[in-house]
Amino acid sequence: MSIVVVGSIAFDSIKTPLGHRDRALGGAANYFAMAAHFFGKVKMVGIVGEDFPKSHLDLLERKNVDIGGIQRVPGRSFHWQGEYGEDLNTARTIATELNVFEQFLPEVPESYRKEDTVFLANIDPTLQIHVLKQMHAPKIKALDSMNFWIERKPSELKKAISMVDILFINDAEIRALTGEYNMVKAIAGAHKIGARIVVIKRGEYGSLLSTDNGMCFVPAYPLESVFDPTGAGDSFAGGFLGYLDQQPALSLTALKRAMLLGTIMSSFVIEQFSFDRLLEIRPHDIEDRVYKLSMMANLSNL
Repeated sequence: MSIVVVGSIAFDSIKTPLGHRDRALGGAANYFAMAAHFFGKVKMVGIVGEDFPKSHLDLLERKNVDIGGIQRVPGRSFHWQGEYGEDLNTARTIATELNVFEQFLPEVPESYRKEDTVFLANIDPTLQIHVLKQMHAPKIKALDSMNFWIERKPSELKKAISMVDILFINDAEIRALTGEYNMVKAIAGAHKIGARIVVIKRGEYGSLLSTDNGMCFVPAYPLESVFDPTGAGDSFAGGFLGYLDQQPALSLTALKRAMLLGTIMSSFVIEQFSFDRLLEIRPHDIEDRVYKLSMMANLSNL
């Protein structure tokens, strides 16, 4: 089993209260793959320019990531510049240089199209739909989005959501998407659009999952310091779907375990800039944090 991820591969220039990093490796597909590879094979679809380091693509291959779907074209890679203040849940965008990403039209290699799981990271919903039409009946279809697309292309985004099983979204986004401020009503609105499983990412306040069979809340893993929240949501999705891809069914128990693993993977990535921390950890480090968070949240039976 493998997961197909479609999304940005980028450079990030970031400033936080604890430091800054210029042109760090980033992008939604990158963060997802760097978290998900701990659980199984990942196949990436994306685009980079001539300036993107071959050494990182080589690293992805060593991490069990298939890079056959990554296009390298003339030009410069996507570059995002942002800044975090004391509220680390919110980033202020300073500049967005789309560069080659502006011409990105995802073409899924034929060898990827029969995989069981596909994750559509935050890209234009028309492109998300384009990818879904190329896949051959995956068992798990998931997408992430943001306020930009909720405001600019609401009908296309709702169509994309209706075509997937799992929606990853945060508090502000689900309120904007549904027009409901109350979280229970907002979740019901997301289900009505067509999302069978709704996962709400709430940063330092944990995460919330809703299905027809019930709800689950998992607190954030407590950390002494947070260097860089960039990529936390995509790392969460990587841990979540990386685990689910290996399971026979989307049972509530499996989904709860996936929530734990998503939470743990995001806890690692925010401890340093880029994916530096993910390059240091081993499977036993993941299990150690899963056990500790399970005990704290009284979820030790998972």
